Amino acid sequence: MLSESLVVTRNELLTRLGDAREETDRVFRSVRPEAMYERPIPERHRIVFYVGHLEAFDWNLLRANLGLKAFHAEFDRLFAFGIDPVDGKVPADQPSDWPRMQQVEAYRDRIREELSAALSNTSDSGELTHLLNISIEHRLMHAETLEYMLHQLPLSAKVPQGGGAYEAQSVPEPGMVQIPAGRVTLGFDGSDGEFGWDNEFDAHVVSVPAFSVDKHKVTNGEFLEFWQAGGYKDRSLWEEKDWEWREKEGVTHPVFWKPEGDDFIFRSMFHEASLPLQAPVFVSYAEAAAYAKWTSKSLPSEAEWQRAAEGSGEPSMTRVLWDSPAVTTSIAKASDFGVEGMIGTGWEWTSSVFAPFTGFKASEAYPGYSADFFDGNHVVMKGGSTRTAACMLRKSFRNWFQPHYQYVYAGFRCVRRD
Repeated sequence: MLSESLVVTRNELLTRLGDAREETDRVFRSVRPEAMYERPIPERHRIVFYVGHLEAFDWNLLRANLGLKAFHAEFDRLFAFGIDPVDGKVPADQPSDWPRMQQVEAYRDRIREELSAALSNTSDSGELTHLLNISIEHRLMHAETLEYMLHQLPLSAKVPQGGGAYEAQSVPEPGMVQIPAGRVTLGFDGSDGEFGWDNEFDAHVVSVPAFSVDKHKVTNGEFLEFWQAGGYKDRSLWEEKDWEWREKEGVTHPVFWKPEGDDFIFRSMFHEASLPLQAPVFVSYAEAAAYAKWTSKSLPSEAEWQRAAEGSGEPSMTRVLWDSPAVTTSIAKASDFGVEGMIGTGWEWTSSVFAPFTGFKASEAYPGYSADFFDGNHVVMKGGSTRTAACMLRKSFRNWFQPHYQYVYAGFRCVRRD
């Protein structure tokens, strides 16, 4: 018999799993049925894949532990893994290559039914609790990645959902904050039993020399000045591989901006609006690095970002906003040094290549989660966006993407080293 505390924990996890399912269902409801076979981002699967993937992931992760037998091995394989192609390679599949939506939904529904029944009756606790945390956070990660992916769909392909952006606020005065030399802890020790991904371990202390950091994220207004100054045409500001990418792909402005005459409008999730000059600009690492060089600054390392963020509080708002607020909005407590908006207002690019910490051990349950991306082609992001689930706004959480990926709700701030 399970102890009362374990029953509470299990019930809490099952409630969280149900809430996470509802969250991703809500995201899919924002897509009109005729658009489910579209591919909004060239480097990603068609939308239909993710309807099956979220359930296939849970099924493949939990089935053996729960003693369940496969009922559709073909779909278990088809929907098992997403993609993150490198070297400019993109998928070439066609809508006709995928099963019909009714088949995918039937697969989804049966998995949910079998898993829910088994989870309600199993007596296993330790390992299963860990697996459920993996399942929940994986699904919530996809809720956010689906949202920025669907952001690229034409407005006519979407059904507007609740929530909206903040009202316009004043553009902040640019300024930097002095961060004294000190020591900072990177990573997660897990001593309290809380869940963490394998790349968050082991916790270790790093010495960080003094530096200055932007008080706020770089805004659309500041980045517009870079664009107006010819930043996208000045080869000297770009690393060679980044310039080649910009030329090949015809990148001339942030992907969330839409040219309109001599100006830009902002491509919100469900509407188009005047460019919010006070909101953080969302760009690729390559674009952020070019801007930083234009200002004679740099992007922070992971350790510098962590040092500047010391004392930052968790956001006081829930995930109801489809668009980011002004950088001056008090969504969370400033850091101990007075740096604003470091948690929950937009991911932030660092200059650190995604790599394991000393003592890293790949997850036995999900060995490829991190290790598959320790390839020198991915860069660490920190902080979280308004679409990031609260459980992943812990400071040890590490996100990562390729330097030329423009689509994430990711901004940046610059540093100047003393």
